[in-house]
Amino acid sequence: MEISRNKYVTVSYVLRLQGFEGEIVEETPEDKPLEFIFGTGRMLQMFEEKLDGLKAGDNFSFKLTSEEAYGEINPEAKVEIPRNIFEVDGKVDEELIKVGNMVPMQDAQGNRLNGIVLEVTDQNVKMDFNHPLAGDDLYFSGSVSNVREATESELMAAVGGGGCGSGCGCESGETVGCESGSCGPDGSGSGGCGC
Repeated sequence: MEISRNKYVTVSYVLRLQGFEGEIVEETPEDKPLEFIFGTGRMLQMFEEKLDGLKAGDNFSFKLTSEEAYGEINPEAKVEIPRNIFEVDGKVDEELIKVGNMVPMQDAQGNRLNGIVLEVTDQNVKMDFNHPLAGDDLYFSGSVSNVREATESELMAAVGGGGCGSGCGCESGETVGCESGSCGPDGSGSGGCGC
């Protein structure tokens, strides 16, 4: 069976920066593979295009340019937020707003996004809401372990928002989607790149 729309796909891969021999930023081994339903919009579009038509047992190796992945770094995504936004019961959790921490936030429309703390002052917290892999070309190599028809409940969860597919994560080391947050192809912030 070939990978195509609404197929349940299982792949293992290594995601690297700076070439196929470069720094590993995410890995989904065979015992913890990436599983997703193809064509439901949970993964990076070009990631899916590169896998389209492959079968169980096929190997893959491809590059996604930054434009095909998470885009270029947007200077407007670096913002200063009043420090009092982080207060709970009149106190700011200093551990939460340490420089380098990734902090889950919500915009005015209720969309979830992750921001990295860049600087903390007495009045403000400067945060970067660019995807951690914005500006980077991504190098994927791996193999397809399984392709099958998705069940009706899996399809409903994938397109109805009732669940998250796993996927390459958002932050290094956290694999993807709901499972981690996302660096990889799921479009989230690093590890499944979906929630």
